[in-house]
Amino acid sequence: MPNLDDIMKMAQNAQAELQKAQAGLDTIEVEGVSGGGMVKVRASAKGRIIAVDIDPSLLQPSEKQMVEDLVAAAFNDARAKADAAAASEMQKITSGLPLPPGFKLPF
Repeated sequence: MPNLDDIMKMAQNAQAELQKAQAGLDTIEVEGVSGGGMVKVRASAKGRIIAVDIDPSLLQPSEKQMVEDLVAAAFNDARAKADAAAASEMQKITSGLPLPPGFKLPF
C-alpha cells in the first residue's frame, strides 16, 4: 500500500500531466457542421473558435434567420465535439491514476 509521500508524488505527477494535456487541447481541432455542410465551424478541443465557413448560397438577405440558426447549430456541434475530444484526452491521462470510482477531475 502506498504511503502518504508516494500518494503526494502521484498527485503532483498527475497534476503536471493534466496541465500538459490541457495545454495540448488547443492543438486538437474539431469541425462542427450544420445544414448538410453548408455551415462549418472549426474549433480547438479547448473551445477556441478557429474558423467559420458559410456556403455562399446562404448569403441572401432572405436567408438571414436560417443562416443564424445554422451558425448556432454548427457552433453547438463543434462545442460538443470539442468537449468529447477534451474528455478523451483527459481519460488518457487519468486512466492510470488510482482514483475512486466516479471521481472526476476538474478541467
